[in-house]
Amino acid sequence: MRRIPAPASRRRRALGRVVALCVAASALLTACGRSAADDGDAGRMPGAPTGVTATAGSATSVHVMWNAAAAASDIAGYEVYQGTAKAKKVKDVPASERMVDITRLSPSTTYVFTVRARDTEGRLGPPSRSVRVTTPAAVADRSAPSRPLGVRGRVMGSRIVQLSWSPSEDDRKVVSYEIHQSGTKIHSVGGNQTAAVITGLRPGTRYSFTVRARDAADNFSPASAPVRLTTAPGSDDGRATAPSAFRATAHRKDGSYYLDLSWVPPRVDGVVTQYQIQLDGQPATSLVWGGTAPREKASYSFYIGREAGVTHRVRIRAMLPDGTWGAFSPERTVTTGRP
Repeated sequence: MRRIPAPASRRRRALGRVVALCVAASALLTACGRSAADDGDAGRMPGAPTGVTATAGSATSVHVMWNAAAAASDIAGYEVYQGTAKAKKVKDVPASERMVDITRLSPSTTYVFTVRARDTEGRLGPPSRSVRVTTPAAVADRSAPSRPLGVRGRVMGSRIVQLSWSPSEDDRKVVSYEIHQSGTKIHSVGGNQTAAVITGLRPGTRYSFTVRARDAADNFSPASAPVRLTTAPGSDDGRATAPSAFRATAHRKDGSYYLDLSWVPPRVDGVVTQYQIQLDGQPATSLVWGGTAPREKASYSFYIGREAGVTHRVRIRAMLPDGTWGAFSPERTVTTGRP
């Protein structure tokens, strides 16, 4: 028997119920029916930066990174604070940057950092969640790590590239790797990583990247051989930034139907904390992780109505650490009441 599609009016009622009744999972803060970037309240302060991470760069320095904050007006800059109850501001960072090195720290010491956004109207948003990091012990070490070898690059679209390299050797331990663009440091990853994803680039532009290794005693390796990459022209769909392994099913409980989604977050440096779900061609739900965002597999379920035989199309996209939306996942089709 051929299933007859639900009338448009019934589909609109079902979608309306989704927007009105989407529910928050215990680990999520959910804004229904619109993305954070669409909040047009001119009186709203900047949001708290998400995806904040802190990684020891050496025994006396820490590299702090965060995602772009949402705001009703333009972001003018970010303020980085150190401490808990009486946190003190330690850095001012321009809006074009979302990372900073905190230096002159003590070895073998645990530090706590938070970040706040400031908009062009001078309003200061709430602090991000706090992150803790412990600097390694100081060592008497005058030997620099070896030069990173085998550096390779891959263009992932018009504004994103991926770099990878072979591990450097050190008589003690490599604590971090620094990525430089035309001689200027633009990124840092932990010493256990041998890859980095660089976002926020310009379309159709040629870039030159090098990598340096750093140990706990602040010894730097020689720069790697340069990797020259040209981003794709125009504005592409950035497929490499789409969530992968996207699945959608429906289940019935207490007379109602729920849409169950699962996906693997896109592989980017930084933490993806925000997603937008599109249902039947319209934004239905925005998800913002309030706790620790998943890196390997994410899932979410929400109410879609009480009627069987209603077919929905669904897809999802992620807010990247540079504050731009990534590509949508492939679209999936789900019909309520169908085994």
